[in-house]
Amino acid sequence: MVIYMEMVIKDVDEQGRIIIPKALRKKYNIREKVIIRSAEGKIELIPLEERELRKYFDAATANIKADLSDWHKVRKELRK
Repeated sequence: MVIYMEMVIKDVDEQGRIIIPKALRKKYNIREKVIIRSAEGKIELIPLEERELRKYFDAATANIKADLSDWHKVRKELRK
């Protein structure tokens, strides 16, 4: 198994920022956020995958007797 690693040398500005090249952002689908992980003397950037939250809409169910217009009573009942 051959692993090809791309290498790019980038400057770090006075505030510690770097610019990830557009080709790498596109290749690894990097949008707005990344996970920064350090291990064994290395720093890794891991693209944070966007979640499709609409698939979770209406996924939870609960038997609530409180009036839904009174959020304090609903919250109290959910905490039981």
